[in-house]
Amino acid sequence: MSRKDRKRITAKPKAKARVFAALGDKTRLALIAQLCSGESASISKLAEESKITRQAITKHLGILERAGIVSSTQSGRERLFSFDPEPFQDLQQYLASVSKQAEQAAARRKSRTPK
Repeated sequence: MSRKDRKRITAKPKAKARVFAALGDKTRLALIAQLCSGESASISKLAEESKITRQAITKHLGILERAGIVSSTQSGRERLFSFDPEPFQDLQQYLASVSKQAEQAAARRKSRTPK
């Protein structure tokens, strides 16, 4: 593994773990899907299409915001939430590096297996 790949895999482990943890809930995945349209949405708007309470949505959005997956802005009395794709771009690079390592490890293991 190259030094560059090793740095990419080990860079910002807490941030990556926070994103993976945030993605580990079906309600948060549904909220992300709603926000991926590119339009900002209020908690009330997000609650219209959900069976859970606005309070629960607020809690889930807080987790997503701390992970950097969504951001919010104040608009009058409402907070508007928007999707931020940057953490996903970082994860794609991370997963590509890990996948490459796994393929290399499998190839080494296969080459050592007696025939």
